[in-house]
Amino acid sequence: MRDTRESRLLLVLLIAIAFALITVDIRGGEDSPVDGARRAAASVFGPIENGVASAVDPVGNAIAAVRDSGERHDRMTELERENAALKAKLGSDDRNRSRLRQLDKMLKIAGQGQYGIKGAEVIAIGAAQGFSWTITIDVGANDGIKRDMTVLNGDGLVGRVTTVGPNTSTVLLATDPDFTVGTRMEGTDELGFASGQGDRPLRVELLNGKAQIKKGDRLVTFGSQADKPFVPGLPVGVVSRVDPSGGDLTRTLYVTPFVSFTQLDIVGVVVRTPEKDPRDTVLPAKPKPTPRPTVTVTVTPSAGAPADGEFQQQDQ
Repeated sequence: MRDTRESRLLLVLLIAIAFALITVDIRGGEDSPVDGARRAAASVFGPIENGVASAVDPVGNAIAAVRDSGERHDRMTELERENAALKAKLGSDDRNRSRLRQLDKMLKIAGQGQYGIKGAEVIAIGAAQGFSWTITIDVGANDGIKRDMTVLNGDGLVGRVTTVGPNTSTVLLATDPDFTVGTRMEGTDELGFASGQGDRPLRVELLNGKAQIKKGDRLVTFGSQADKPFVPGLPVGVVSRVDPSGGDLTRTLYVTPFVSFTQLDIVGVVVRTPEKDPRDTVLPAKPKPTPRPTVTVTVTPSAGAPADGEFQQQDQ
C-alpha cells in the first residue's frame, strides 16, 4: 500500500476499531459480544499454531503420555509407569532433560494435591485477541477442556482457561492485570485476593487489616465455588513485601510467584478436582537456613612482650 493520506487515515481507523473491540470485550466478560469471534479465531488459528509447534518440536507427541494422568491419588502407580515410558520416548538431549524435570514436578504436584490433569505444551505466547498476558496450549474441546479450568505446572498456579477451540485453548496468566484469585496464607489461614501486575510481584489484599504477616510467608489458592475457575491448595508465591497496615480494614502484600512466567513450556489443565482441600500439603519444602560460621578470635602475646602481671627490667 502506498503511503498516502487515505492509507494513513485507514490505518488510524483500524487501530481505533481494534481498541474499541478490546474495550467491549474486557467489559463484557463472559457475556462479551465478541466471544463468538474469539472462538472462531481459536478454531482457525489454533491448528496452525499447533502444527507449527509440532513441526519444530520432535518430542511434542510424547506429552500425550500424561494427558490423562493424575486423576486421583490412588493412581500414583499408573502415573509413575506413564512417566517412565515418557522418559524413554523423550531421549536425553538437554532440552528434553529440562522438560522431563518439568513433567516430574508437575506429576508430583498432581499426586500430592489429587488433581486430575491433562498435560499440554505451550505453543504460542500472547493471544491475538488483546494485549493480555496469555499463552496458547495444544489441548482444547476435543480433549475435554472447558472454559474456567485451572492451569498449573510443576511450581504452582499458572492461570485459567479463557477461550477453548477444538484443539487449542487460551490461558490467562496470573500476572495479567485482569487476573484475580482468592488466596490463603500458609499456617494462619488468613484470606485475601491476589491480582496480577504484569512483570511486577502479585498484589494481595488481605481481608484482615491486622493480620501478622512477614516477608517469606507463603500463599496457596483458596479455591472457588465448585472449584471453578480455581481449585484449592495450589502454591501461589512468597511474600516479598508487606505494607504498613495504617489502621485500614485490609492489608496489602506483594508476592513473588513460584511460577516463572517467562519460561513456561509444559503445563497441566485440572480436569478433575480433588475430593478434599489439600491445604498446605502441595507447598514445596522450605529451604533449610544456611548456618552462619562462628569466628573465634584468640589474642596471643607477641614475642618478647611481657605477660600479664610481668614487667621488663631495664639495665641501669
